Amino acid sequence: MTTRDEMAIAADTAGRDPAGGIDPVAARSAARRHDRAHVLHPWTAHAAFDPVVVAGAQGAHFWSEDGRRWLDFSSQLVNVNVGHQHPRLIAAIRAQAETLCTVAPYHANAATSEAARLIAEVAPGDLDKVFFTNGGAEAIENAIRMARLHTGRHKVLSTYRSYHGATAAAIAATGDPRRWPSEPHAAPGFVHFWGPYPYRSAFHSDSEGQECERALAHLADTIAFEGPHTIAAVLLETVVGANGILAPPDGYLRGVRRLCDDHGIAMIADEVMTGFGRCGEWFAIDRWRVAPDLIAFAKGVNSGYVPLGGVIVSERIAEGFAARPYPGGLTYSGHPLACAAAVACIGIYREEGILERVRHLGEAVIGPALREIQARHRSVGDVRGLGMFWAIELVRDRASREPLVPFNAAGAANLPMAELAAECKRRGLWPFTFSNRLHVVPPLTIGEQDLREGLAIIDEALAVADRHAGG
Repeated sequence: MTTRDEMAIAADTAGRDPAGGIDPVAARSAARRHDRAHVLHPWTAHAAFDPVVVAGAQGAHFWSEDGRRWLDFSSQLVNVNVGHQHPRLIAAIRAQAETLCTVAPYHANAATSEAARLIAEVAPGDLDKVFFTNGGAEAIENAIRMARLHTGRHKVLSTYRSYHGATAAAIAATGDPRRWPSEPHAAPGFVHFWGPYPYRSAFHSDSEGQECERALAHLADTIAFEGPHTIAAVLLETVVGANGILAPPDGYLRGVRRLCDDHGIAMIADEVMTGFGRCGEWFAIDRWRVAPDLIAFAKGVNSGYVPLGGVIVSERIAEGFAARPYPGGLTYSGHPLACAAAVACIGIYREEGILERVRHLGEAVIGPALREIQARHRSVGDVRGLGMFWAIELVRDRASREPLVPFNAAGAANLPMAELAAECKRRGLWPFTFSNRLHVVPPLTIGEQDLREGLAIIDEALAVADRHAGG
């Protein structure tokens, strides 16, 4: 017969009380303890890590087991584009699960083929084939492989201010300090260059036009000195994401396209974070009317409800795999549950007018509010962005533009940003912070009232950063 102690242990493990109901205290205790005992979280030193135990979410909010509630201004990892628990997405996943949960990628199925058709339909230029992956890093890996196979070359150029993922080639292509612990790389052939960044120009430019011209000249020189005949691809985040939300100056992407065409180099657009409405377009590159050879996507394709990513491939590159097999694959490529979610998500973007709404809110609400915030706070050096993709760059001094925290700050050096993030959370907003920046990246479906409330919380919380700023 089961003893009372054994029943209590079982209840603690399962998160249920001995009578069969849910015991929230036990569930909370068990989830936290088992997480600390068994889960290795990404990019985390575990000794002092104390994760929030998330109990649920709805729309633009999520909440913890202990009753705390936050307005999600991070979209988790800039992926929950249509908000939490969208009923149409949930219904699509449920219906697909009742029909076909999984199938090997060498078969065809309705969900995967329809997702591919819809993605190709909204892609620019002649990008008409889709290779599905489980996420963004794998999409980058395969885009690089395709470019190398297509050109017969090995080098890949990418910018210093970039993040492309944590797998072998993706982390080698990454320019920011997350690359360093993975060096020396098992994946060779990666070269970094400086992209445009008018606020902190590497080219001493005094206008966006000059920044564009000089950045393109720098890339042309890099190509020349690396040897055009050795370069397979130029890989760019269309709008740089975690490293600053840096929209390229008008003319820059067209100039990159021209350089690639002149030298037979494939152009890869990393749209993992910016694709599917985040910038008010299906793909951010549409804003500049440029068609790359390959687009890597993930995140917003189905708002992260089921892991999914992929590469959209131009006709001329896809032709190379008509008579010879593409030498790559994944067990879960084109997973039916993930693709059914993508079909539903694209339907939501269209039927709820998400792209138009994002453009309107970016221009009429977020941009004006952030410019007013900049005028009120001495710690705000720059605000920039488009759609629902904005950054507040924080400084100690506006004249010198000294960052609020040093490059790659950690520990005590990062205290001002840690304090700012904590203050946002205390006031009920979950922020996305990176380096000396606070990013404004809420779900694309957020209500205007919630959006204004979140911006007001940021306005109030910036008093914390102002204490560290001198002018």
